[in-house]
Amino acid sequence: MVDVTLLGTGGMMPLPYRWLTSLMVRYNGSSLLIDCGEGTQIAMRERGWSPNPIDVICFTHYHADHISGLPGLLLDMANSDRTEAIDIYGPKGLERVVSGLRVIAPELPFEVRLHEFSGAEHIIETHGYRLKAFKVNHSVTCYGFTFEIDRAGKFDKDAALAADIPLKFWSRLQNGETVEDGDMTYVPSMVMGPDRKGIKLTYCTDTRPVPVISENAAGSDLCILEGMYGDPEDEQKALKKKHMTMYEAAQLAADAGVDKLWLTHFSPSIGRASRYASGVKKIFENTLIPEDGETMELNFDE
Repeated sequence: MVDVTLLGTGGMMPLPYRWLTSLMVRYNGSSLLIDCGEGTQIAMRERGWSPNPIDVICFTHYHADHISGLPGLLLDMANSDRTEAIDIYGPKGLERVVSGLRVIAPELPFEVRLHEFSGAEHIIETHGYRLKAFKVNHSVTCYGFTFEIDRAGKFDKDAALAADIPLKFWSRLQNGETVEDGDMTYVPSMVMGPDRKGIKLTYCTDTRPVPVISENAAGSDLCILEGMYGDPEDEQKALKKKHMTMYEAAQLAADAGVDKLWLTHFSPSIGRASRYASGVKKIFENTLIPEDGETMELNFDE
């Protein structure tokens, strides 16, 4: 089970009813945070959570509304007696940006490990899941992310018996090992069925609607995209500032064939974002315009 929570849904500046965009993903005892705008730690506290279990933080880009909450979050962890290292991933410039922010959080009782990436895409394998960062089109270097958990096929007992594979090797093959026994070599594909559908989540904010988004989001159980503007007349503003309208995001979701779409990163000027839902649903029916704290469980298909 993967627990997904939008801690904040705002863009540019926090509002009394909307914190800045930040996503928490929890899986198998590991907690991943993508983006950390001002107010992120308050949003966590409102849900009764501590930031202490977070072991991975990823940044899409280095505009203040996506990263300015980091010093406070790190200090909160320090005050919770954390000692385990934390890994932070982000585009080129991460070390410079984080070092600058840590002027006000210079001494921490845990190691902060920084991992910069560049190019069109970057793969991160950690804590039993796979993250793919893919470059999008914003006014500064910016990346979207996919979060994926693979699921192996079912063990085929009849195939194991037909191949005369000793029972003592079955569990090792099921766990993906290759087993050598004298002159015989047994490989997992001899006893495992085809891979089953895993879990896939896509998160992408601050970009124009480029094909790479729908390409990477294809087949996602949940796709979270920015919906900066809801009024059709704001399309020129979105073009100029390299953001998306809600309708452009909905079209990307439709093109990608995702299961569900959440919109986020709403402009402070749009007020109650849910008033645009009916128009957006005409493009992609399974769209939610969430409030802060929206949560969903993603599970494997049975």
